[in-house]
Amino acid sequence: MTDLGLPAEIRACLFDLDGVVTRTAVVHAAAWKETFDTFLRERDGAGYRPFDVAHDYDEYVDGLPRADGVRSFLASRGITLPEGTPDDPPEASTVQGLGNRKNDLVLRKIREGGVEAYETTLDYIRRARAQGLSTAIVSSSKNCLDVLRAVDAVNLFDVRIDGVVATERGLPGKPKPDTFLAAARDLGVEPSEAAVFEDALAGMDAGRAGRFGRVIGVDRVGQADALRAHGADVVVSDLGELGTLVDPGGSGTPGGSAGPAGAAGGAR
Repeated sequence: MTDLGLPAEIRACLFDLDGVVTRTAVVHAAAWKETFDTFLRERDGAGYRPFDVAHDYDEYVDGLPRADGVRSFLASRGITLPEGTPDDPPEASTVQGLGNRKNDLVLRKIREGGVEAYETTLDYIRRARAQGLSTAIVSSSKNCLDVLRAVDAVNLFDVRIDGVVATERGLPGKPKPDTFLAAARDLGVEPSEAAVFEDALAGMDAGRAGRFGRVIGVDRVGQADALRAHGADVVVSDLGELGTLVDPGGSGTPGGSAGPAGAAGGAR
């Protein structure tokens, strides 16, 4: 498996969706900004401080279940809202209402063709499966299946643990490792035999907490150092780099200078 950049003991690959398999992180960030900016403008007037996609998205909402993202960002602004209920209308000023408003926006953007796949990731998954590795998609999104269908990638995964499944099973979301651990169990492998592929800091925390055999950070936004600090064993800017970043002997030792992310530390 040296062309996959994984240690020999790895038997399964667990992939996050947004930012790893698909470019929907951009769609989600735009939906969060529209949701929070509308809320803040209504609350604070013309002088409101807008949601900052370059900072607030990565710091407070990326990788988290929807309601947790609402709570996290609002807490950063010192705002507390009633929890509400899951069937709150999107105009309700509640945690669940804001979450539903954001979800409506995401679904609209998906329908309008706002989803693209990272072809290098799809190629990596196909190669992994051709070498006998099992694959799972692990996402906090309740729209995961719709997104996979949009990019014709449903059949690339043996197991799907998404926001719908997590709710059904009572699994806490990232940064807790429970969704990744559930994927490993469903695939019949130990955490030490599975590799996690994530772009979010919460996902790195989940991979480290679950003691997985390899945690791969995918740096799409120039946060390589933060990904390492949160638990990444290896950081790449694209999965096509992985074959050059691991020792050919299968020891899994990251190359100290191979690849742009490893060499430059991901700063930009």
